[in-house]
Amino acid sequence: MLGAGLISGAVAGSWLAGDSAQDGARGSFAAAGDLWHGVPVDRLFPPTVQGRGAGPGGADRTWTRIAVAPDSGCAGAFDPLLHKVLDPAGCARLLRATYTDATQSHVTTVGLLFTRADAAAMASLAHRFDKEGLDRRGDLMPLPYAAKGTVAAGFGPAQRAAWTVSVLTDAPVVVYAVSGWADGRAVDDPQPAEEAMASGATTAPAQAGLGHEARGLADRIERSLRKNAASATEQPS
Repeated sequence: MLGAGLISGAVAGSWLAGDSAQDGARGSFAAAGDLWHGVPVDRLFPPTVQGRGAGPGGADRTWTRIAVAPDSGCAGAFDPLLHKVLDPAGCARLLRATYTDATQSHVTTVGLLFTRADAAAMASLAHRFDKEGLDRRGDLMPLPYAAKGTVAAGFGPAQRAAWTVSVLTDAPVVVYAVSGWADGRAVDDPQPAEEAMASGATTAPAQAGLGHEARGLADRIERSLRKNAASATEQPS
């Protein structure tokens, strides 16, 4: 009986540990969804972002924020088809900022779409993006934020060169980035960032490293989001 009691206690302990881990995950998910109104913009979109090894060949990158869009809903913020795909998740808030590289040759808009979806709905949306390759479809490319009076003033839909879209499953957030040239040139052959970053890619966006710009900046903003969510769930000692 003693042995059975020990086993039962061990099982109960594992259940309690599992519940604690699940509660922590739920808490972090909820905390991430509140970041848009609970964290200063400089923590979500830092004025300067360092990208060690983020460039072609592992070169370092530095991005400087040149504009932050007024926080808004999603009306008019996406092309109609992308809006339709994202709509089931709902739109609590959309935050966007545009950055330029150290040479001011490239511009990149990064966005954080805070959805109204729960964890199951985010997992379903992420699965759909992965299964159907929605993040690689040119008709689902995000829109840039062109800020007047900056090097991104001419960064419109026709100037999009490379993009990435990431549907998170540990937060009710979709992270995206879209990059282009700062001189306002139109792009005939935009590419998903992953394709533009592939070894041997010869398109203009690939040769210019614009896939690395979009992916590198999006990854670092995503890491910052997770760090802020983790900080928000820490209990005071």
